[in-house]
Amino acid sequence: MIEVKGLVKTYGTKRAVDGVSFAVRRGDILGFLGPNGAGKSTTMKMITGYLRPDAGTATVEGIDVTVDPVAVKRKLGYLPESAPAYGEMTVGEFLGFIAEVRGFRTKDARKTQVERALALTHLEGVSRQTIETLSKGFKQRVGLAQALLHNPPALILDEPTDGLDPNQKNEVRALIKNMAAEKAVILSTHILEEVEAICTRVIIISRGRVVVDETPARFRARSPGARLDEIFRQLTDTDV
Repeated sequence: MIEVKGLVKTYGTKRAVDGVSFAVRRGDILGFLGPNGAGKSTTMKMITGYLRPDAGTATVEGIDVTVDPVAVKRKLGYLPESAPAYGEMTVGEFLGFIAEVRGFRTKDARKTQVERALALTHLEGVSRQTIETLSKGFKQRVGLAQALLHNPPALILDEPTDGLDPNQKNEVRALIKNMAAEKAVILSTHILEEVEAICTRVIIISRGRVVVDETPARFRARSPGARLDEIFRQLTDTDV
């Protein structure tokens, strides 16, 4: 579903991403981990076509992002860091706007997609509230709703549970897990327990390179009895 081959991105003298390669199949929930500045967000932005790689490429359902980035965007739902949105719009207006951008041209088609996204993310109660008045957790759910709105075959989610309370985190994790059978999911997170709870694979990136690509069970088995953050520190040589 998603195939990444030798992605490279350099900023000045710093190589932020250095030859990253991996593949994600339908049904996979890939936990994408790494310390701050490791290259996670840059990698995801290249996969989604928001940044052009200096070398390498990524394909989504066989479409090369360096050749046809717009077609790749049609196949993806993307929740970027901090869930940007138009604060002066209501939640319903914003999702309606996203639906139109995504190609749902009739009023009925937009309404169907918006209502589905609101229900999936439990936002019906704030649909008429302006986004700028929402809590951080609700804003994050609006970001998730726009990523899910067109029912894409692949999802790339950058810290989807950031700012949510424990109950909301559990709801979002359950939603991702339930959708995963029909989708390929890349989930960036700093919450190691989240990876163990819902991910089928874990990739750790450090200094722009992949240092781990395995199941969560094998990751934990590296140091039986050790805490997940201790194993993470050993592999990345950094504080969590």
